[in-house]
Amino acid sequence: MILEAVYLVPAAVWTGSMTYSLVVVQPRSARFLTDDDQLEEYLTVLAQGNRSRVLGIAATLIVSAAALALLCPWPGARAVYSTALGLDLAATAVFWYVSWRHWPARVFARRAERPALRRRLLLCARAIWLLVGAGFGLTLVASVGLR
Repeated sequence: MILEAVYLVPAAVWTGSMTYSLVVVQPRSARFLTDDDQLEEYLTVLAQGNRSRVLGIAATLIVSAAALALLCPWPGARAVYSTALGLDLAATAVFWYVSWRHWPARVFARRAERPALRRRLLLCARAIWLLVGAGFGLTLVASVGLR
Protein backbone atom coordinates (compact mmCIF):
# COMPACT_ATOMS: atom_id res chain seq x y z
CA MET A 1 0.00 0.00 0.00
CA ILE A 2 1.35 3.44 -0.91
CA LEU A 3 0.13 4.88 2.36
CA GLU A 4 2.44 2.53 4.24
CA ALA A 5 5.41 3.88 2.28
CA VAL A 6 4.25 7.44 3.02
CA TYR A 7 4.59 6.52 6.69
CA LEU A 8 7.69 4.33 6.57
CA VAL A 9 10.00 6.61 4.58
CA PRO A 10 9.85 9.66 6.87
CA ALA A 11 9.88 7.38 9.94
CA ALA A 12 13.09 5.81 8.64
CA VAL A 13 14.56 9.25 7.90
CA TRP A 14 13.77 10.58 11.38
CA THR A 15 15.00 7.41 13.09
CA GLY A 16 18.17 7.36 11.00
CA SER A 17 18.95 11.02 11.53
CA MET A 18 18.46 10.65 15.28
CA THR A 19 20.74 7.61 15.28
CA TYR A 20 23.44 9.51 13.39
CA SER A 21 23.13 12.48 15.72
CA LEU A 22 23.33 10.36 18.88
CA VAL A 23 26.08 8.00 17.72
CA VAL A 24 28.28 10.27 15.58
CA VAL A 25 27.57 14.00 15.65
CA GLN A 26 27.13 14.67 19.35
CA PRO A 27 30.02 12.57 20.69
CA ARG A 28 32.48 13.68 18.00
CA SER A 29 31.50 17.33 18.34
CA ALA A 30 32.16 17.21 22.06
CA ARG A 31 35.55 15.55 21.50
CA PHE A 32 36.62 17.90 18.72
CA LEU A 33 35.37 21.19 20.16
CA THR A 34 36.77 21.35 23.65
CA ASP A 35 35.98 25.04 24.16
CA ASP A 36 32.45 25.18 25.62
CA ASP A 37 31.49 28.41 23.84
CA GLN A 38 32.60 27.05 20.46
CA LEU A 39 30.74 23.78 21.06
CA GLU A 40 27.52 25.60 21.90
CA GLU A 41 27.86 27.87 18.88
CA TYR A 42 28.51 24.89 16.60
CA LEU A 43 25.56 22.88 17.93
CA THR A 44 23.27 25.90 17.65
CA VAL A 45 24.29 26.50 14.03
CA LEU A 46 23.91 22.79 13.28
CA ALA A 47 20.38 22.76 14.70
CA GLN A 48 19.29 25.98 13.01
CA GLY A 49 16.55 25.51 10.44
CA ASN A 50 15.71 21.94 11.40
CA ARG A 51 12.46 22.76 13.21
CA SER A 52 10.39 23.07 10.03
CA ARG A 53 11.88 19.89 8.55
CA VAL A 54 11.16 17.84 11.65
CA LEU A 55 7.66 19.28 11.97
CA GLY A 56 7.02 18.31 8.35
CA ILE A 57 8.17 14.77 9.06
CA ALA A 58 6.11 14.63 12.26
CA ALA A 59 2.99 15.88 10.48
CA THR A 60 3.46 13.30 7.72
CA LEU A 61 3.83 10.53 10.28
CA ILE A 62 0.80 11.60 12.29
CA VAL A 63 -1.49 12.01 9.28
CA SER A 64 -0.36 8.81 7.58
CA ALA A 65 -0.52 6.73 10.79
CA ALA A 66 -4.03 8.03 11.46
CA ALA A 67 -5.07 7.22 7.89
CA LEU A 68 -3.56 3.72 8.15
CA ALA A 69 -5.35 3.13 11.45
CA LEU A 70 -8.65 4.19 9.90
CA LEU A 71 -8.34 2.52 6.50
CA CYS A 72 -6.63 -0.79 7.25
CA PRO A 73 -9.12 -3.68 7.03
CA TRP A 74 -7.17 -5.91 9.47
CA PRO A 75 -7.97 -5.27 13.16
CA GLY A 76 -4.51 -6.31 14.40
CA ALA A 77 -2.78 -3.98 11.97
CA ARG A 78 -5.18 -1.17 12.90
CA ALA A 79 -4.06 -1.58 16.51
CA VAL A 80 -0.41 -1.42 15.45
CA TYR A 81 -0.96 1.70 13.36
CA SER A 82 -2.88 3.30 16.24
CA THR A 83 0.03 2.50 18.55
CA ALA A 84 2.46 4.02 16.04
CA LEU A 85 0.26 7.12 15.94
CA GLY A 86 0.47 7.42 19.73
CA LEU A 87 4.25 6.97 19.66
CA ASP A 88 4.59 9.64 16.97
CA LEU A 89 2.41 12.06 18.92
CA ALA A 90 4.59 11.48 21.98
CA ALA A 91 7.78 12.01 19.94
CA THR A 92 6.32 15.22 18.53
CA ALA A 93 5.50 16.41 22.05
CA VAL A 94 9.11 15.81 23.13
CA PHE A 95 10.31 17.62 20.01
CA TRP A 96 7.98 20.52 20.82
CA TYR A 97 9.54 20.74 24.29
CA VAL A 98 13.07 20.65 22.87
CA SER A 99 12.29 23.15 20.14
CA TRP A 100 10.29 25.75 22.05
CA ARG A 101 11.47 25.32 25.64
CA HIS A 102 14.85 23.63 25.82
CA TRP A 103 16.72 25.43 23.02
CA PRO A 104 15.67 28.95 24.05
CA ALA A 105 16.79 28.16 27.61
CA ARG A 106 20.02 26.70 26.29
CA VAL A 107 20.82 29.66 24.05
CA PHE A 108 20.59 32.03 27.01
CA ALA A 109 22.12 29.68 29.59
CA ARG A 110 25.21 30.50 31.56
CA ARG A 111 28.24 28.29 31.05
CA ALA A 112 27.63 26.50 34.37
CA GLU A 113 24.08 25.54 33.28
CA ARG A 114 25.12 24.00 29.96
CA PRO A 115 26.18 20.51 31.11
CA ALA A 116 22.80 19.88 32.74
CA LEU A 117 21.03 21.18 29.64
CA ARG A 118 23.15 18.92 27.42
CA ARG A 119 22.23 15.91 29.56
CA ARG A 120 18.55 16.82 29.34
CA LEU A 121 18.80 17.20 25.56
CA LEU A 122 20.47 13.80 25.33
CA LEU A 123 17.58 12.24 27.27
CA CYS A 124 15.06 13.97 25.01
CA ALA A 125 16.93 12.88 21.87
CA ARG A 126 17.00 9.29 23.09
CA ALA A 127 13.28 9.46 23.87
CA ILE A 128 12.49 10.75 20.37
CA TRP A 129 14.72 8.07 18.83
CA LEU A 130 13.02 5.30 20.82
CA LEU A 131 9.49 6.56 20.14
CA VAL A 132 9.90 7.12 16.41
CA GLY A 133 12.02 3.99 16.00
CA ALA A 134 9.40 1.88 17.77
CA GLY A 135 6.64 3.30 15.58
CA PHE A 136 8.74 2.62 12.50
CA GLY A 137 9.51 -0.94 13.59
CA LEU A 138 5.90 -1.75 14.48
CA THR A 139 4.59 -0.32 11.23
CA LEU A 140 7.23 -2.12 9.17
CA VAL A 141 6.35 -5.45 10.78
CA ALA A 142 2.63 -4.86 10.32
CA SER A 143 3.10 -3.79 6.70
CA VAL A 144 5.29 -6.75 5.80
CA GLY A 145 3.05 -9.11 7.76
CA LEU A 146 0.03 -8.10 5.70
CA ARG A 147 1.49 -9.58 2.53
